[in-house]
Order: sequence, then C-alpha cells, then structure tokens
Amino acid sequence: MLSILKKILIKLYKILFQFVSLFPPKKDLIMFESFLGKQYSDNPRAIYEYMKEHYPQYQMYWSVDPRFEKSFIEKGIPYSRRFSIQWLFLMARAKFWVVNSRMPLWIPKPKKTIYLQTWHGTPLKKLAHDMKEVLMPGTTTEKYKQNFYDESRNWDYLISPNGYSTEIFRRAFQFDKEMIESGYPRNDILHHKDRDKIANKIKRKLQLPEDKKVILYAPTWRDNQFYSKGKYKLDLQLDLAKLREELGHEYVIILRMHYLVAENFDLEAYKGFAYDFSTHEDISELYLISDLLITDYSSVFFDYANLKRPMIFFAYDIDEYREDIRGFYFDFEKKAPGPLVTTSDEVIEAIKSFSADKAFDEEFYQKFCYLEDGHAAERVVKEVILKNK
Repeated sequence: MLSILKKILIKLYKILFQFVSLFPPKKDLIMFESFLGKQYSDNPRAIYEYMKEHYPQYQMYWSVDPRFEKSFIEKGIPYSRRFSIQWLFLMARAKFWVVNSRMPLWIPKPKKTIYLQTWHGTPLKKLAHDMKEVLMPGTTTEKYKQNFYDESRNWDYLISPNGYSTEIFRRAFQFDKEMIESGYPRNDILHHKDRDKIANKIKRKLQLPEDKKVILYAPTWRDNQFYSKGKYKLDLQLDLAKLREELGHEYVIILRMHYLVAENFDLEAYKGFAYDFSTHEDISELYLISDLLITDYSSVFFDYANLKRPMIFFAYDIDEYREDIRGFYFDFEKKAPGPLVTTSDEVIEAIKSFSADKAFDEEFYQKFCYLEDGHAAERVVKEVILKNK
C-alpha cells in the first residue's frame, strides 16, 4: 500500500515539476548539489564560492538532503530541502544546475535549464559503459548502464580535469555535448598563494597537534561489499595499533571514508593518534593539512598529486579489485606515483623510508595535473554561466 502511495506521489510531483518548468527560467538562478545533497563540497562548492565572490548578483541555492542540512545552517548557506515543494519550484525555474553526481531520473530536466555536470574524479577504475559487470546492489549491469546513459542525455556541459579524462568520459558516459577541459575547480585551493596559512588555520580548527605530521587515509568503496543499496561497508584493514606504536611519536592519522561508506569507526582506543574525519565535507582541506596520503584505488591520488607530496597505495585486495570488481584504465602497479603495499607492516616501512628530498613523479604530474593552476573555477564560469546569461 505504501509503495503504491509513493508511486502516486512521485507521479504527481513529476507532473507539477513539468508544469512549473513551462514558465521561463530565472536567468540569475543557479542550483548547486554535491554528492546527492549530502555535502557542501567538491567542484560545485568551488564554483559557488567563485561566483559568490565575483558575481554576487546571482541567486544561488544548494540542494540538500534534510539529514545533512545542519552544516548549511551553520555556514549560513542558502539551501532548499531536496524534493520539497520549494525545491521543486527552484529546480524547475533555475537557469543552471551545477551537480557532481547523478540526479534521479524521475526528475525531468527543463528544456531551458543548462545542466553543468562537474563529476568528481579522474578515472582509474572503470566507469559506466566501460564496466564489464556491475556488482552494486539494487541494479543489474544492463539497467545500470541504461540509467547512466539516460542521465547523461541531460548534461549540457561536462567538466574534465585533463585530456586523459576527456577521452574516457566521452566513451564511458557516451557524452557528445560540450566538454570543458579546465582542470578541477575543487583543486584551485591546492594552488592558492596562501595555502600554508590556510592549512595551519584548518589544523587548529580541527584541534590536531601542531607538532605532529599528518597522515591522511582515504580509501574508496567496494561495489560488492554493502549493507544495502547506497550503504557500503569497509573493513578497516589498516592496523592502527601497529601504526601508533611505530609512528605515533611523529605522526597522527586522519581517516576520510568515501561518501558512500556507511561505517562509523570507534577510535576511542586510539585517542590522540587516530581521528575520523569522514564527515568533514571538503577533502581538499584535509589534503592541505596532510604530509602524506595513504589510499588505494580512489581518485583522490590524482588530486593530491597537485601538492607533490608522498603517497602510499594500500592495495591489499588489488587482484580481486582489478579482475572481479572494477578493473583499471591503465597499469596501476607500474604507473602509481608511489609504492604499492598490501600489509600494515609494509605501510609502516614505506612511511619510514620516505625521503624529504625525493622528487615527485614529474611524468605523472604532467599527464594528470598540467591544467591545475588555481583558476579552473574561473574558466568554467566563463564557459558556462557567463556565455549563457
């Protein structure tokens, strides 16, 4: 009975949305959304903040999942609750949508709305139509690819961080409209002239010890490990007790899980050494305060490379991930800009062996970070917002 009622309500909502979208769009209205309305972060945030500073005459709202609105209230950011009646009127009349993940297909994009899809990472693991098999819950390979195809028909612009990504995005998303090869706006902060001052301010705000170096552990999610649709598990393979024993005199470690991972780690036993910042919205701020990164197959390492700081790849399940879960676009073991390790002991050894004067992999930097210069948001705004005002 409830499912029938839900279907009826969705149908009525859709009809109302389509009706409202028949009215002329509000030319100065922009709607932003990051990770399904869960965060104030990523490329949409960088574009929003650039617009707010340089073009404050625009009317800008964030689309927010009601469960995550507290952060927007605290920051004083204009927002609307996702799928509310107010949200419907704003989305249906907005001239621009700026989004970094997929929108629900039952929301009909108005013909006169310009949809800027920023996406959220340089691809290492296979995407969309390039995936051989989809292991996520609640869908099939065929359905997943069809839904992705239908969604990408709505995109008018797609941001690409580099030429490598452009080629993959066009094929994997089957996208044939305008690609903006601009670098990622979210990485502008990594090239800010005052980034060290910004980092010190963030570190104090997060109450991290100022006399310790910071390790950032930011792994991705596993398609085949989940509690339910949209809620993924991650067994913490990193031995925090060993890390504290061997490195605690010099380092602290901060954990930042993928937004799809549902874990809440109890770090009470590691108080003063390990911190869970998975709910910290903007990972770019965590990059800035970190002296080195531990990750696996997450696209975070492409962004972190902008800082030319050390990286370790804790790839304990690499064979399974490569062969059965996703697969890679290039030979990860040969091309990763840092050592691949499979145990906590190897992680510790890699950290101890880092040399401060060791040069970063310049070939990797030139291939993936060559467009990043602190002005990506500016380029995107000029190409999309200002050209279509």
